[in-house]
Amino acid sequence: MNLSTINNVYFIGIGGIGMSALARYFVTNGKQVAGYDKTPTTITKSLEDLGVLVHFEDSINHINPEFLNSETTLVVYTPAIPKNHSELNYFIDHKFKVLKRSAILGEITRQTTCLAVAGTHGKTTTTSILGHLLNECNAPVTAFLGGISENYNSNLIINGTEVTVVEADEFDRSFLTLSPDLACITSMDADHLDIYGDASELIKSFKDFAKCIKPNGKLFVKNGLPLDGVTYGIEDDSDYSAQSVKIENGSYVFDVKTPNGLYKDFKFNLPGRHNLSNAIIALAMAVEYGCPISHLAKGLASYKGVKRRFTYQIKTDEFVFIDDYAHHPEEIKAVHQAVREMYPNKKVLAIFQPHLFSRTRDFVDDFAESLSKFDDLLLLDIYPAREMPIEGVTSKWLIDKIKNSNKKLIQKSELIEEIKKSDAQVVLTIGAGDIGEEVKYIKEALSVPN
Repeated sequence: MNLSTINNVYFIGIGGIGMSALARYFVTNGKQVAGYDKTPTTITKSLEDLGVLVHFEDSINHINPEFLNSETTLVVYTPAIPKNHSELNYFIDHKFKVLKRSAILGEITRQTTCLAVAGTHGKTTTTSILGHLLNECNAPVTAFLGGISENYNSNLIINGTEVTVVEADEFDRSFLTLSPDLACITSMDADHLDIYGDASELIKSFKDFAKCIKPNGKLFVKNGLPLDGVTYGIEDDSDYSAQSVKIENGSYVFDVKTPNGLYKDFKFNLPGRHNLSNAIIALAMAVEYGCPISHLAKGLASYKGVKRRFTYQIKTDEFVFIDDYAHHPEEIKAVHQAVREMYPNKKVLAIFQPHLFSRTRDFVDDFAESLSKFDDLLLLDIYPAREMPIEGVTSKWLIDKIKNSNKKLIQKSELIEEIKKSDAQVVLTIGAGDIGEEVKYIKEALSVPN
């Protein structure tokens, strides 16, 4: 498919983080862009500010007529859209070019030097670090991010079109459409079992992804994963590793061991060993691409993070409020580790909104174990996203398994009142659902003296 012949691009699910990055990309490249999403958000508002036509009712009548020409319009949809969506079916029935987001990414990256980041955890942070590092080295890069970068206030970094940085998403096996030159796999913990059935099928898909790398390309893997490639880790014998790790003023200071020698005094400002691991693999891929080490050290020190990835909302000597996207037991454990490392003597209240009935069912005991680590816990109802309820799978079922003695099941309307009752010095909001929309209200309420 020749994207240069397309004038109009219509997105079904345009408010999704990956979809909106593609929409921004096409706007930047002079295409007319429009789309549908279920509800207005800050992302859809930012797209409208760019001139993108967005509507929120599933109806052909709301689509601008110029997007109803099958010869000049490309339709992009996300797998999260239900099969009975009337707009999607209209475009399919009328023989439009209708492609998943992953297929479009595959098309864009095929003609570029592609650096792809795969793994069940760490993709967005690693991709944003890597995109930032290449941009700071003035590489001609376009980076598609799965979150809003704090450095660029966007999910798209553009400094050219010869190099692409993308998240290789294992959901729906989307990453098998990519043909990367350099790729990494950060983790292969079981997830998306509604798609894969069992963990062995998920692992097989990662091995299939490794085969998608171009013949002269390279695969980087977290040390310990059952795959051959360039290894990375923290204070171990990996090909690339962080050595002599210290915490100074809330930041990591460390040396970087590479196949070509040891480089000293790197600084990274995000808490948590999982984030430090993400920084090491981003550095390794940037080194292999050809960035000078001196530029990379400066770039890493200036990296600010991704919104909703251990994002400080309030940070004073007396009180800290952090928001994080963690929605898998391993991610919750990583957040807990980061909080305890940074605030070892402070009481921690976690507020968690489970994401998906199937994920809650598949990992209920692991969720219970990871959530039991916090001092206090407030649990919200399960956010359904694309799913219908599953009988017996509820937040009540989950909370009964949690060993934390100070736990409570609450509604979103009770959230601020319950937080204000707490004497915790560190408050965490965790989850991938619409809990992120509550953060600004919590911040406002906690910033005002009681």
